[in-house]
Amino acid sequence: MSPTTSRRPIALAIFLIVAGAIGFLAAFQLTIDKFDLLADPNAQLSCNFSILVSCSTNLSSWQGSLLGFPNPLLGLVGWTATIAVGAGILACARYAKWFWMLFNLGVVAALALVIFLITQSVMVLNVLCPWCMVTWLVTIPTFWAVSLYNLKEGNIPVPASARRFFGKLYGWVPLITIVCYAIVAIWAQVRLDWIHNVFI
Repeated sequence: MSPTTSRRPIALAIFLIVAGAIGFLAAFQLTIDKFDLLADPNAQLSCNFSILVSCSTNLSSWQGSLLGFPNPLLGLVGWTATIAVGAGILACARYAKWFWMLFNLGVVAALALVIFLITQSVMVLNVLCPWCMVTWLVTIPTFWAVSLYNLKEGNIPVPASARRFFGKLYGWVPLITIVCYAIVAIWAQVRLDWIHNVFI
């Protein structure tokens, strides 16, 4: 087995394809829902379960179209790219460092957007959008997996000692992700009391 083959991040590739597919599905459904709202502002969407759990509020707000067009369109493009990168790795593609850095920059931008939207949903809109939350669920681990992989592989220039540290941290991506989920869930509970409002 050649060094190139042995170093191929198969697990990361599979994760990117799966996460990309889930994210694309959520973005696609949100896009369809946005079209429904444009056709009928009073449309009852399938993701509208209650006043607290609903897509309509988010899609109709200015936060739902930050760049002048619906945010889900960004998701359709971004998650397609994520799937393509994962598929490329499985097909033995070798990406240059600049490519990994640009991809990482896109992932960082996605996380920044998600953090903003989480903050707006919890603090301003006071609503939890189901398909939006699916996007949150896959964006967070994608950020950690891609960023830590690039740091440990040296695609993002860091000292050797830092690469070793990030290499060890890379194995803890699932736990780091769960901790992030818990932080968001606890914050939403304190702010919105979602457990009582959704399940009780």
